[in-house]
Amino acid sequence: MEHQVYVPAPSARLREALADPARVARAVPGLQQDAGAAPGTGRLKVRIGSHSITYRGALRVTPHDDGSYAVDGDATEARGTGTVKLALTLRLADVAEGCEVTVTGTASVGGRAAELAAEAVESAAARLLSRFVEGLGEAEPEAPAGPARSVLDVEVPPSPLAPEEPEVSEAPEPGESAEPVEVPIEEPLPEIFAEAAHARRTMIGRSAEEVDHAPPRGRYAPVPVPQTVAGSSALRWAAPAAALALASAIVVTRALRKRR
Repeated sequence: MEHQVYVPAPSARLREALADPARVARAVPGLQQDAGAAPGTGRLKVRIGSHSITYRGALRVTPHDDGSYAVDGDATEARGTGTVKLALTLRLADVAEGCEVTVTGTASVGGRAAELAAEAVESAAARLLSRFVEGLGEAEPEAPAGPARSVLDVEVPPSPLAPEEPEVSEAPEPGESAEPVEVPIEEPLPEIFAEAAHARRTMIGRSAEEVDHAPPRGRYAPVPVPQTVAGSSALRWAAPAAALALASAIVVTRALRKRR
């Protein structure tokens, strides 16, 4: 393959990026680097036509004496056995207001990518190379980490609930007149607070007087004795009269049986 990409940046900037493996890894679009692994090692999802294939592999850049760079890469499908191998050469040339990068080399693919149309594979490879070279011109070096700060060095803002410390005025120099110090005078309570306090004292006094004469209540109150309801005089004689009538009926019945 042969592919050319124009970058609106000087070649010196791209050479600095190619010499830094971390900046090379950040220039690869969509590369998810593995934690703790060497720069340029991770997962990359490539879109070919309407298909997306995820590869896991590594990318390495080696400078040559003639000013060119060798880019080697190998990857394997994350969910398959297909492989991809790259052997590319990058040559940089300064042009008006930028740099022109020429990419030449070979690429071998297998697995799912080999089953797709060749035009779609070539288009995806050219798009990926263009974005990679453009990313080299945009990649910035990482800012150096500052000195480690201790927890004791961090300023803690004062709490809004903390009482404010009174300002201590300096003693005047001899011969200077001391300015009068204003002492704040507490303002009286509003009338509503005074009325509430008076009502509270009145209620407490009344409740104390009532407790002395009122019967006990609550758990210590005596249990009232159940009161029996007395019936009227008519109900009082109803039961004996009924018993007498029943006895008379029994005696009359027995006398009639004896006569028969």
